[in-house]
Amino acid sequence: MTLKTSLFDPTRYLDSEEAIQEFLIAMFEDGSPAEIAAAIGTVAKARGMTQLAKETGLSRPALYKALSEDGNPGLDTIMKVLAALGVRLTVVPSPDKAA
Repeated sequence: MTLKTSLFDPTRYLDSEEAIQEFLIAMFEDGSPAEIAAAIGTVAKARGMTQLAKETGLSRPALYKALSEDGNPGLDTIMKVLAALGVRLTVVPSPDKAA
């Protein structure tokens, strides 16, 4: 009997605002910059890249490129995309740097 496998597609599980928020929170806590950009790209794909392109004023190809693991989006792109996704960045003290 042959075992059949398929690639894991996280977009299948990002089907609610809560799931999206938890996914992004986890990535921002532990991910590298490339992983964070890719995670935002994953959320963008789950929501619909065409709609996101319209809301941000960026082209679909530019979004795919910037939000890939090989991309290097600028802060302006990240902020536009997060705003279109209905989330925002906040700053909190780091637990290991508490005074």
